[in-house]
Amino acid sequence: MIPFLNLKRINQAYEAEFKAMYQRFLDSGYYVLGNEVKQFESDFATYCGTKYCIGVGNGLDALTLIFKGYIALGQLSLGDAVAVPANTYIASILAIIHAGLKPVFIEPYADTYNMDVLELEKSYSKDIKAVLVVHLYGQLTHMSAINTFAKAKDLLVVEDAAQAHGARDAFGILAGNCGDAAGFSFYPTKNLGAQGDAGAITTNDNALFETILKLRNYGTSSKYVNDIIGYNSRLDEFQAAVLNVKLKHLDDDNLKRVEIAKCYLSEIKNEKIRLPFFSGEKNHVFHQFVIQIEDRVNLIDYLKHHQIGCLIHYPIPPHQQEALKQYKHLSLPITEAIHQNVLSIPLNISLSDDQIAYVIKTLNAY
Repeated sequence: MIPFLNLKRINQAYEAEFKAMYQRFLDSGYYVLGNEVKQFESDFATYCGTKYCIGVGNGLDALTLIFKGYIALGQLSLGDAVAVPANTYIASILAIIHAGLKPVFIEPYADTYNMDVLELEKSYSKDIKAVLVVHLYGQLTHMSAINTFAKAKDLLVVEDAAQAHGARDAFGILAGNCGDAAGFSFYPTKNLGAQGDAGAITTNDNALFETILKLRNYGTSSKYVNDIIGYNSRLDEFQAAVLNVKLKHLDDDNLKRVEIAKCYLSEIKNEKIRLPFFSGEKNHVFHQFVIQIEDRVNLIDYLKHHQIGCLIHYPIPPHQQEALKQYKHLSLPITEAIHQNVLSIPLNISLSDDQIAYVIKTLNAY
C-alpha cells in the first residue's frame, strides 16, 4: 500500500530534534507569543528575504488579516474588488469575503493552473484595488507580468503562498517576497508543515506589519490597551517550535520533491495522462504533483485496486460551491475543465525509490 501522504513517516525524520525541542518548550514555561514564535518570525523573514514576518493562527487568517490591515490603513475600503484566480482552494476567496471585499474571478493558464495575466487585463475595472495571486500546487505565478500590470494600475499585490514555501523566481526572489504582502499556511500537509494549524504573513511594509501585530492580538498595542478592533490569531508557541526544527530542512526537502517530480515527468509515458508543466527552474516546489485525465473516476478506481492513494485538488471550483452560490452564474470554462480532470498522485519525502517506481509502472500500464 502506498498512501497518498504518510505524515507519521515524514515527521519521524525529525524525531530526535523534536524531542529536544519539546523538552526546551516544556522547560521554558512560556506558551503564547514566546521566544519560539519570535525565533521563527525572525528566521522565516530572513529565509523569505523580507523585513518582517508575523506568525498567525492559520493560512486563512493570514490572508484575511492582510486585507484587514490594508483596510485599517486606508489603502483598501470595504466593498473594493480583489482579482483572484478562479482556480484555487476556497480559502483564497473566503479571505477576501471575510475582509468585506469582493472577489473577481480570473481564469488561469491551462498549463500552470495559475492566474492568466491576459485574463486579468481583460477583467480589469476601476473597482479592482488589489490582486491576490495563488502559487497553486507549489508553482510561482508569473509575478513579473502581474507586478508590472499592478504597478500601472496602482494595485496592491498579495500572495497566497500557502503551497509554495521555498519556490523562487529566476532572480532568486522567494514566494513571500514577490508582492506587497504574503500569507502562508503551515498546515501539516504543507512543504513546511506544523503539527496542527499555523500560519504567517511576510511583508516589507512597516505600517502593515505594525497594524497586523495589533490585529492578531485583540488590537492591542500593549497589554490591555486596545487601539483597533482586533482578533485572536496568534501562532502557537509549540507549532512555532516545530517549524523552527523543520525550516532548517526545507530546501533539502524541496529538492527531494523536485527529484521525484523529475522521475515522474521523464518516466510516466501514457498518452491518456497529461503531466504538469515544469520549466525545470526553481519556481516549482511540487506541493502536489497534479495530472489530468478525462476518465478520472476510472483511474481512481484503478489506483485504489493497485493500492496507490490519490486525491483530487480540487473537485469543485469555488464559484460552484453552495457557500458561494451568488457566483454560480459565472462561466469559467478553463477552471471548470481543470477541476473535472485533475488528480494528485503521491509525491512527498517519505516515498522510497521502489514506491516511486511502482507508481510509474502502474500509471504506464493504465
